[in-house]
Amino acid sequence: MDGTLEKIRHSASHVLAIAVKKLYPNIKLGIGPAIEEGFYYDFDNLSIKDENLKKIEKEMSNIIKQKLIFKKIKSDKTKAKNLLKDEPYKLELLEELNDKDISFYETGNFKDLCKGPHVKNSSEIKAFKLLSVAGAYWKGDSKNKMLTRIYGTAFKTEKDLQTFLFQREEAEKRNHIKVGKELGIFTINNLIGKGLPIWLPNGNIIKEEIEKFAKEKELEAGYQRVTTPHLAKKELFIKSGHLPYYEDSMYPSMKMDDGTYYLKAMNCPFHHLIFTHKLRSYRKLPLRIAEYGTCYRNELSGTLAGLLRVRMLNMNDAHIYCTKDQIEREFSNVVKLIKDYYKIFGFKDYYFRLSKWSSENKKKYINQPENWEYTEDILRKALKKLKVKFIEAEDEAAFYGPKVDVQFKTVLGREETISTIQLDFLAKERFSLQYQDKSGNMNKNVFVIHRAPLSVHERFIAFLIEHYGGKFPLWLSPIQIRILSLTDRNKKFVETLEKQFLKEGLRVDIDVRSESMSKKVKDSQDQKIPLVGVIGDKEQKSKNISIRTLDGKIQYDVKIEKFLEKTKRFIQEKSSAYNFK
Repeated sequence: MDGTLEKIRHSASHVLAIAVKKLYPNIKLGIGPAIEEGFYYDFDNLSIKDENLKKIEKEMSNIIKQKLIFKKIKSDKTKAKNLLKDEPYKLELLEELNDKDISFYETGNFKDLCKGPHVKNSSEIKAFKLLSVAGAYWKGDSKNKMLTRIYGTAFKTEKDLQTFLFQREEAEKRNHIKVGKELGIFTINNLIGKGLPIWLPNGNIIKEEIEKFAKEKELEAGYQRVTTPHLAKKELFIKSGHLPYYEDSMYPSMKMDDGTYYLKAMNCPFHHLIFTHKLRSYRKLPLRIAEYGTCYRNELSGTLAGLLRVRMLNMNDAHIYCTKDQIEREFSNVVKLIKDYYKIFGFKDYYFRLSKWSSENKKKYINQPENWEYTEDILRKALKKLKVKFIEAEDEAAFYGPKVDVQFKTVLGREETISTIQLDFLAKERFSLQYQDKSGNMNKNVFVIHRAPLSVHERFIAFLIEHYGGKFPLWLSPIQIRILSLTDRNKKFVETLEKQFLKEGLRVDIDVRSESMSKKVKDSQDQKIPLVGVIGDKEQKSKNISIRTLDGKIQYDVKIEKFLEKTKRFIQEKSSAYNFK
């Protein structure tokens, strides 16, 4: 966000507070910052719904027309306390400030504890819109009171605002919760609990196809698959370092007759034990261990959102155990694997982010300067050789080594982290990772690469739903082809074709209802089925099929044998263009 836009949005939040204060005099003020997509303001003692926003917008417009000046006023704590005597949340914030940091912005009769920045006067807010009402805990802490948050947005021009609102509308059409429900992909039931999705038959097909694809790619790349338990003893997580530091993100302990157990929140400690369960020779390194492991995270209920943030997740996880001189090659191979995946899924707008340590932040990182410098240099060199777009981020590494995140820009313009590669030089100490070198000596310098190219099933499928808008490519689509009968006379032939297509391994269903063809086609399109076959008297006689694609293109009189041959090839090649001629 540029400086001018930040000023406009921050100023709009103050105008929002002025308007709400005028319309609802008994409210108490929280905070009102500018954010990535607009602004918000939190209020206590305010009970409104989205339908009340138009009234507030109208009042804001009246305030903006008055060309009110935003004037900065310096203050000391004594004066500030007097000004804020009726605002308990502001007083709480004031106590956290030093005298030199205290400033107010005065707009008409409204004064707000604020360091800015702001526009000169309210008329500079030319294009704004209130978006929604939500609940938000004071200071983001669930132990505090729930306040009413009003979200809005503002832009430099009306054109920019309309573009944003259009994109937001498109985003709602692609919303993975909405589309997931419509297409029968997943459901969440309160009797099971938030953040615990059930994969419905259609969703399970998508999930299994992605996992099958990943297993094929990993087999080609020399990975060995394992399966590890869903829980383990407390001692394992103490050894790994996750207890006590990660305990808040893990589910509460379970006391059993032989010890205390935890549901696993990560797979890596289990894989480290697989590495150490027998003597490893340098000849067998690197060792690549892969697992679609199920992990459990104790996320707060308020943070859960469909598939994007869940409490049970199936992770496309793997750990590569290698020597120091194998790091660059193994890391490069993971990057190449990620690029191969993204090409298949049609992801184009992404870049890599190399997160590094800070020598000054000694509390956050393990004290191994030589390893930090060496590994960061190796990862940087590999990224340059691969000629991928990347940036470097200071003081953002994991505590045990540098990491590379893949930052993906969604079709709706939102940036998300979709894949991660982490280098670990602490595991060797905690788990005594070692191998027998050429001289027969035990070498303890084992490096671990943690990688999850396809994230977790839940999050990745949420991205895919949004990316495709529910229009999954043929190889991923739960139903690949639906065959429609033009008349009741064609019903038996359609049923015969269904059996034939099923034998060929296609996911097929039929629609032989006594409905109009336009109704049947529309129903198929609403369900985002990529191929629709039509059988009428002409096709039945010639033993051909007419094919309609989801984008409305029709190919008439396709030989059934040719259709089957080409369809299977399109699926195998994971193609997104279908020409049967």
